[in-house]
Formats: sequence, C-alpha cells, structure tokens
Amino acid sequence: MKRDDLIVVRGGGDLATGVVHRLWSAGLRVLVLETAHPAAIRRQVSLCEAVYEGETAVEGMRGIRVETLADADAVWAQNAVPVLIDPTGACLPQARPAVLVDAIIAKKNLGTTREMAPLTIALGPGFAAGQDVDVVVETKRGHKLGRIIREGSAAPNSGVPGIIGGYGAERVLHAQAAGIFRNLHSIADFVEVGEAVAEIETPDGQRLPVVTQISGILRGLLRDGYPVTKGFKVADVDPRRAELENCFLISDKARCIAGSVLELIAAECWN
Repeated sequence: MKRDDLIVVRGGGDLATGVVHRLWSAGLRVLVLETAHPAAIRRQVSLCEAVYEGETAVEGMRGIRVETLADADAVWAQNAVPVLIDPTGACLPQARPAVLVDAIIAKKNLGTTREMAPLTIALGPGFAAGQDVDVVVETKRGHKLGRIIREGSAAPNSGVPGIIGGYGAERVLHAQAAGIFRNLHSIADFVEVGEAVAEIETPDGQRLPVVTQISGILRGLLRDGYPVTKGFKVADVDPRRAELENCFLISDKARCIAGSVLELIAAECWN
C-alpha cells in the first residue's frame, strides 16, 4: 500500500467519522459511502450529515457530498472528504481501494466481503475475522475497547449502552411507536427529567411525547422528519452538565477505535 492509495469507509456516523478524521489527519485519502437516508443521532460529529446538507464539518474536517466517484477528485483537491451515496458499494470495482473499513455499526454484516479490498477491517459485532473480513476492531466500552481481533469476533451486541456519568440505558431514548420523528429541542440543549425532547407523529394522527428519564445535555438527536419504527433509537442525553462541548467533539470511544484502524493501515503501508 502507498500513502496516496484510497481508503473507503462504509458509514458516516459518529464512530465512522472518528475513524475518518484520524485517517484524514494522517494525510490519507478517504472516501465515505453512505445510504440515501442516514439516521445518525450524534449529527454534529457525523459526516453523513453531508448527504442532507451538501457539506458538513467536524473538528476542522469538511465532508462534501458527491454525486459520482469521478467528482471525488475535486473534493480531495480541497483537502476535504467526499461522501458518496452508495450503500451497496457499487463503486468499489472502479474505485479499487487498498483498504475498506466497514464502520456502519449495524451489529451485523450488511454485505462487506474480503474481496472488496486487499485489507478489510470491520468495527464491532457481526463479523468473523479471517472469514467476513481480515480484521475486526472491538467497539464495546471497557478494557477491550479498540482491541484488534485477527481471529474470531467482537463482543456480541448486549443492547445496553455503555455507562456515562453513572447512567446506561436511561440516557438513550427510543421511539415508542412507528411514525414521523418531530424535534422539540436541539442538540446541546439542557433537558430535565420527565421533559419531552421530541414527539412521534403516528399514522393515526397522535403525537406521542419522547420523554427523557434523566436530566442533562441533549448530546444526540435524530433528524427532524425522519420515519421511525417502534424501538428506533432517537436521542442520547449526557448527564454531565459540564460537558457541553462534547456535543461537537469526536468521542473518546471513536478516537480509541480510530487509533486501531490507523495502526492496521500503517502496518500495511510498511509491509
């Protein structure tokens, strides 16, 4: 692998963006592949927002939506990251990346194979290292976060969010019914326990409040107007009131995972 070889990252959510930022900071050439309707919660630190807005920025890194692979060259020339709507990876035979990182964090494999690039890396559960991809990186908070797995899989999805400020499941809000998500607040707002941060507009005309179980900063909030199913993750409350700037910064978790990905790519460059 050479320094100017292409690295493709599937997914543009907050963890994927942490990885992309680390690679971009190291001077590597990255292309992000996204769906037409991404559903990031931590939208202030997610490159997938470029799909909706055309352009976004995270900690000095610009992400710009492109319509075709050919448009990416102009974005790289600006020292920015192109974001292409291509959920299946249809561009890969033409793009011929040296490295592919599956950072969708779907807790299952949505179609990534080892044939997609000379080095394939997957983040989190749903992949077997040496079978689905070459290497897996652990994404579960704790002692093994960021650990590089060359045989086997990451810890299975527990369904329980990591503890922040003494709270786990309580800090994450889910849709209680299917419908259209409607914001009542914005990311970085302070909210109080029992307060409605959003509503679900159901097909029968109801507006069901989405109520926070704890007080704190609204760190993540789904995009207004997004269609949700029952149980869909829609918001994230950080109980640490002094951590307002965290709404706009890549997380410690994302940076840890990003370091492992950069380590793997650096090792590939030196071989």
